[in-house]
Amino acid sequence: MTPTDLAYRRTATEGASGFGLLISLYDTLAGDLRRAAEAERNNDLERRCREVDHAMLVIGYLEDWTHRGSDGELAQQLIAFYSSLRRKMIEAQTTRSIRILEEQMALVLDLREHWQQIDARTEPGNPEVLPPVQTANYPKAFAEQSERRSGNWSA
Repeated sequence: MTPTDLAYRRTATEGASGFGLLISLYDTLAGDLRRAAEAERNNDLERRCREVDHAMLVIGYLEDWTHRGSDGELAQQLIAFYSSLRRKMIEAQTTRSIRILEEQMALVLDLREHWQQIDARTEPGNPEVLPPVQTANYPKAFAEQSERRSGNWSA
């Protein structure tokens, strides 16, 4: 991961909702699986192992997050999904299967899309547009200058 990628991810997660952070983890996991498949195609076993190892770490974070949540049906389904994903990644490693890695990536992206839809439904409405600040306490020249500048601006 390049410094630019790290800066982008840091910026993307600052101020993000819980769903935003969850979606970011799914993005990371899908990227790890994509890069692992690419490394397998290039017969770069060291890189493939590094990417799969990182994907396993991300799954651990996701599982921990799930265990901290409720014990409901969704949590049990997610735990089963993560367990299956981990088994399939090990199978992909031992059989050197690009297909299995790509199938798992597709499943992760599908689940990510569901989380993103839920996040979009729970986002607060648009920000409230506040009226302009009253300039009565400022000198008249400053107020006129301020009005001229703000009158030319548009979104």
